[in-house]
Amino acid sequence: MIRSGIHPVLEALRAGSPLDRVVVARGAGGARIQEIVDACREAKIPVRFEPREALDRLAKGSVHQGVVAIGAERAYQSLDDILGMDMLVLLDGVEDPHNLGAIARSAHAAGAGGLVLPERRAASVTDTVTKSAAGALEYLPLVRVKNLGNTIEALKQADYWIYGVDERGTVDHWDADWQQPSAIVLGAEGHGLHRLVREKCDYLLRIPMAGQVASLNVSVAAGVVLFDWRRKRAGGGK
Repeated sequence: MIRSGIHPVLEALRAGSPLDRVVVARGAGGARIQEIVDACREAKIPVRFEPREALDRLAKGSVHQGVVAIGAERAYQSLDDILGMDMLVLLDGVEDPHNLGAIARSAHAAGAGGLVLPERRAASVTDTVTKSAAGALEYLPLVRVKNLGNTIEALKQADYWIYGVDERGTVDHWDADWQQPSAIVLGAEGHGLHRLVREKCDYLLRIPMAGQVASLNVSVAAGVVLFDWRRKRAGGGK
């Protein structure tokens, strides 16, 4: 797994993520590059200084700011590992890596206990996703499931309420009380939640729009709903 850029590499080091080595461009300097080098030495992670062209090849076009980390593939957890968390986020077919990264960032910041992704029709965790997540993926548990519908049923058996976010929803998001364990389901870019997933939700939430646009980008919608959950949980439902 490749992490490129100063901030993603620093967060991986701070989180103790397994890294095989860190590659720094020859001639790259500054306080933050030195912080990375010092952290690698403390953690006994090899640091190599190579021509910038070598980092360009490793980063595959991504902006690397003179530093690239190479580590093991991301380890996914099981659904059982995250059961009991107050709030989980499920993604139904989000395929854009920037959206996946932005949702992961909002989910972690809002206090989600895990992010659940289907194995099919979904973006994989890549360098682009990691960069868009701004370090959140070093801390947020990820779960891959074969069937999102079956996962929703398992969560219901574990006493979660399932909230789908969809422009066809009938409940305004600010009317949800969020006082029970919650699984928030966000749909794919363009067509939203798949019908079978939509039908399994206990509530379908919509974000009321003041303008003429019918819906928000899925990562923006995630931020709106997830921080409404956080606000009400912190304020006792107010």
